[in-house]
Amino acid sequence: MDFTFLLISITFLSGILYLIIKISPNKFQNNTFIDFVASLFPILAFVLIFRSFLFEPYRIPSGSMIPNMVVGDFILVNKYEYGVRLPLSNVKIIANNKPNYGDVIVFQYPQDRSINYIKRVVALPGDYIEYLDKQIFINGQKYKLSKTNNNIISSIDLADNILFIEDNNSVEYLIMKNNSRDQDFSYRVPENTYFVLGDNRDNSNDSRYWGPVPESHLIGKAFLIWMHLNPNGSYSIIDRIGRSID
Repeated sequence: MDFTFLLISITFLSGILYLIIKISPNKFQNNTFIDFVASLFPILAFVLIFRSFLFEPYRIPSGSMIPNMVVGDFILVNKYEYGVRLPLSNVKIIANNKPNYGDVIVFQYPQDRSINYIKRVVALPGDYIEYLDKQIFINGQKYKLSKTNNNIISSIDLADNILFIEDNNSVEYLIMKNNSRDQDFSYRVPENTYFVLGDNRDNSNDSRYWGPVPESHLIGKAFLIWMHLNPNGSYSIIDRIGRSID
């Protein structure tokens, strides 16, 4: 069952009981369980509002965003950055900013909206993107690439991978590639959609395979790693906590 739906249901039930007790204090007199459930309403309402409209935690489930995020990272997502949306339906009710080049976004997977994905925006609505020899061109302008030894995750095995700084002329960020071949392509990004890629370019299921992300699928902008928990991993919890997401 979807956690948001469960939270809304419990909050609604608790709110009804809270209201009944406020109107008729003697109706459930000496019923400890009812009193307890009703007393949770202010807390549940706060959590629901906080998660639905302000910030929501997510856990990184795969390595598609290495070297910047790894399996077991818990991130915070700004839910109002791209507009305030209703829970469950994800319908926008208050407009705000739009995604920009280099933003790391969380969104509903276009082929199954019950699954959330995280990727980086590389092309905006109306852009003409070309992917040639594993390099990005936007409207004829090449994204700059420079090799780096700045391995922010010291335990990454770079035997078959190379770290690069990718510069789209507005923001710089780390990406990782290997020497495998990739298929070249060119594509015009439709209006109200965003073309996204994983930072682990050769190990990411992204817009190259299932197309752009519709604006209606946006959830928010990732901005902070607040916790790391992966018993089978080799990353330092202390090193991961508090990292900003660029």
